[in-house]
Amino acid sequence: MNCEVARENIVLAAYGELPDELAVGLEQHLSTCEECVEEWQSLEAMGEALAFHPVLEPSPNLLAASRMRLDEALDAIEPHGFLTRLRGNMFAWLGHVQSAPALATLLVGLGFLGGNFTYRYQVAHQPKLPNAVVLSNPTTGTVANVSGIVQTPNSNIVQVSYNRVVEEKVQGSLDDPQIRQLLMLGTKAAANNGVRVDSVALLADECRAGKQCTGEDAGSGIRGALLVSLRYDKNPGVREKALEGLQPYIGQDQRVRDAVLDALMHDSNATVRTKAIGMLQPVQSDSSVRQVLRTVSTTDENPYIRTVSTQALQGSASIQ
Repeated sequence: MNCEVARENIVLAAYGELPDELAVGLEQHLSTCEECVEEWQSLEAMGEALAFHPVLEPSPNLLAASRMRLDEALDAIEPHGFLTRLRGNMFAWLGHVQSAPALATLLVGLGFLGGNFTYRYQVAHQPKLPNAVVLSNPTTGTVANVSGIVQTPNSNIVQVSYNRVVEEKVQGSLDDPQIRQLLMLGTKAAANNGVRVDSVALLADECRAGKQCTGEDAGSGIRGALLVSLRYDKNPGVREKALEGLQPYIGQDQRVRDAVLDALMHDSNATVRTKAIGMLQPVQSDSSVRQVLRTVSTTDENPYIRTVSTQALQGSASIQ
């Protein structure tokens, strides 16, 4: 926190309006900045000086006499149109309310209770996502690296600083942004193939359900993560799950169509290539799709892939 922000927070704190989350930062800044401490002390001194001069309230007689003179002046005004009379009646009613503290308090209380009830009702019926829960065990973990060594002079005492890798667990809804981010990280930074398969499978389910899986740029978002897994993951099970998640978007996203065609041409797994051919059925009218199918049906080394490609081309011709 810099001095400019600290001075603004000092003013808020002096009037009791500083949020609790900013109070700790202000205290830390005041412990190191003498100029801001002087600013704080000057505001406190001003408050103490003002406390010796209380605000004087007008006497009830003065208020009553003023209202009477105001009523007489209003009565002396010649009558005007309907709107003018309505405005005058409204101000007169407000004056009566001000002269009846109990009624004014009742109206304010009713308004407060009504607003509070409406707010509580909206909050109670607003759909909420369960917060992600971090489960960690700080007493375990492996040593990642040694960051520093200091020996005490003239002794055999050595102080070693090291960093420990501690496993943590997060539990939450699939709709939680933190959970989604960790799943996307699991598609490329997982410790084993099974974790990558599970991560891609869950993200694929979200894409098939149409949840926040549309319109991302390449390399970002769930669809981008599935495209990266399809192109670069070495595990065929991961690539197959990625294809399943991308299937609903092959007709509307050119990136998805190109990735599926690339998988058909160059993927090393026959199951993945076969699934790619089946995914291309809705877009077989596309010239680039038919061209790739013709190439695979005539030149591919795998006879089963050639047969499936030929059948896909024949189906496309019969539809046309």
